[in-house]
Amino acid sequence: MTKTKPKLHFSRKLLAIPYALFLAVFVVVPLLIVVYYAFTSDDGKFTFEYVRVFFDKNGNGLKGFLTSYNFKTIMRSLFISFMSTIVCLLIAYPVAYIIANCKLKNKSTLLLLFIVPMWVNFVLRINALKELFVWLGTYNKSDAWNIVNTIIGMVYDFLPFMILPIYTTIIKIDKSYLEAAKDLGATPAKAFVKVTLPLSKAGIVSGISMVFLPSMTNYVVSNYLSFRNVKIIGKLIDDYFTGDLWHDGSFISLILLLFMFLVTWLTGGFDEDEQTNTRGASLW
Repeated sequence: MTKTKPKLHFSRKLLAIPYALFLAVFVVVPLLIVVYYAFTSDDGKFTFEYVRVFFDKNGNGLKGFLTSYNFKTIMRSLFISFMSTIVCLLIAYPVAYIIANCKLKNKSTLLLLFIVPMWVNFVLRINALKELFVWLGTYNKSDAWNIVNTIIGMVYDFLPFMILPIYTTIIKIDKSYLEAAKDLGATPAKAFVKVTLPLSKAGIVSGISMVFLPSMTNYVVSNYLSFRNVKIIGKLIDDYFTGDLWHDGSFISLILLLFMFLVTWLTGGFDEDEQTNTRGASLW
């Protein structure tokens, strides 16, 4: 009688162990360190002092916070992120829509034109953009121009991250929905508003998340394109840490983390992926 070899029982769940260890060491542990420094004093005692310093450094209450440097930096960061996201969306959606619906057999060639700049070193691209602003005469001309230059830099840097998810969503839309809309008498404009736009919502939300959040922290763009005159929350955190003010920097990092959770929640980032093509859109 031939002996059968014992079968090896291997669970695919074991493949997640290296990833879980990586997250624990490089994500969870650093986050716990930040939380520790945010709520402890120099001698290691628990304190809310840095919460008070952030919100009311001079003891002037809400009015003092609304006029504080930290509040102005946060508002400036939100404004730059919001404008960068809006401009990226206004540019990216038509581009993604045109590429997805063009008659070319190899659509990836057009898409590649918007991805190629991402292969160039980030600092080199921003330096090139800075030289362009110097040539145009807008570099460090005024505070308003510094903010405009920063927004343009953010759009230039993050535009592909808005185009790609929208393009991926549009190209997967079932064409039969548009055909049904036309059969029911919908004009091309109405078919777009009632069918294409709602079904591409997932790509829009994904693109917004990928642009809005990084724009709040990418202080390299603001430093290079504004002669360090536009400070966003990412630079504020960096200044605290490089100035050996770990407690203040840690608490502001938690504030930024709270913004990230809030934006992710508002955009539905914690929801399960929806099957966008399982239902048709109503025409009226």
